[in-house]
Amino acid sequence: MTIRLTGQTPDTDTYLSLRAASGLSSYDRDAADIGLKNNLHSVMLFDKNQPIGMGRLVGDGGCFVQVTDVVVHPDYQGRGLGKEIMSALTAFIETRLPPSVYVSLIADVPANHLYEQFGFRETAPRSVGMARRGR
Repeated sequence: MTIRLTGQTPDTDTYLSLRAASGLSSYDRDAADIGLKNNLHSVMLFDKNQPIGMGRLVGDGGCFVQVTDVVVHPDYQGRGLGKEIMSALTAFIETRLPPSVYVSLIADVPANHLYEQFGFRETAPRSVGMARRGR
């Protein structure tokens, strides 16, 4: 197994496929096309030429950034690859963004333990995450 990490944005098919394989919610193809074109930064993991993981940063790149789509295909989970994705995203945050940037994420349990290793802390009760869909 030869796994490599690259700084690149997944194509729409890969993005939707990795999200589905890992049990994350789906998106319309048109929505995914728009979102991927508006990335701030993305990384991908490959086993040879097969995409097996990804992570993205979205936001304005100055004041607010959100970590999204940290995914490792189930066949490759439990090998520290999520940590590799987060290390790459964290390096981008710490070297390419302003020190005052507010970086947030919504963590599925038990992935919150991974994010804690990179300095993320729950904000409750001071603030709580809230979400909704467009329609």
